[in-house]
Amino acid sequence: MRWLALLLLAAAPPADVVEVAPGTVVRWPAAEIVECRQSSRRSAPLDGACYFPIDLLARGEIEVAIRTRSGEERRRLRVGPYPYPVQEIRGVEEKYVAPSAAELERIRLDQQRTGALWALASARRFTLPLASPLPIPLEGGRFGARRIFNGEPRSPHGGADYRARPGTPVLAPADGVVVLAEEQFFAGRAVYLDHGDGLISMSFHLSEIAVAEGQEVKRGQLIGRVGATGRVTGPHLHFGLRWRGARIDPAALLGEPAALPSAAP
Repeated sequence: MRWLALLLLAAAPPADVVEVAPGTVVRWPAAEIVECRQSSRRSAPLDGACYFPIDLLARGEIEVAIRTRSGEERRRLRVGPYPYPVQEIRGVEEKYVAPSAAELERIRLDQQRTGALWALASARRFTLPLASPLPIPLEGGRFGARRIFNGEPRSPHGGADYRARPGTPVLAPADGVVVLAEEQFFAGRAVYLDHGDGLISMSFHLSEIAVAEGQEVKRGQLIGRVGATGRVTGPHLHFGLRWRGARIDPAALLGEPAALPSAAP
């Protein structure tokens, strides 16, 4: 089930349009790939395939292409209807629903610091699939759910919430560099890792942070522990991924890739 968030772009005539869901990742394998292109952004192939992340709030059509030693092929991806449910959450502390002026300023500064990370373009340090961020089976998710806090609609859920006991180790999903490690208003104690090729992982609501900004980490290394800091109603790990700026379902890059479904035109 985890890999339902990743679509395999099957061979098809260039004029065909493939419908994809927002928040997914499209995988296009081919022989002797030299370069991948998504709109105007170019990237290198990974393990014989091009990967195209589709943002959670993407709309319309997106052109993708692969360049091989024998030429270039193009496809058009049409972003389909928003497939995620509505999630109603009660019992949220009121300041997280109606922040004060001072809290709004803090939120603005948090967003300013994190927003600068989406444009990072360091060398790729990861392989797929990513490692689990927890040493226990992943339970939960709710990626993309449109959330209503105490009756007030808010932005869709840009990560996955995994149930775990307080103090459970939180692990780096791949090699990377700690680019932000601090306490934020909504995220609580948070760690952001840059894994290269524009892939940023986020671990929120930690009880403690075990790394420091600028530190290099290895896949599976302890980076913090599960807690209930920030906007939460109980302990859990919020794990999020941004790839080349796109908010994607972490399930797309976790687990074994043996059961990739084909995306029919």
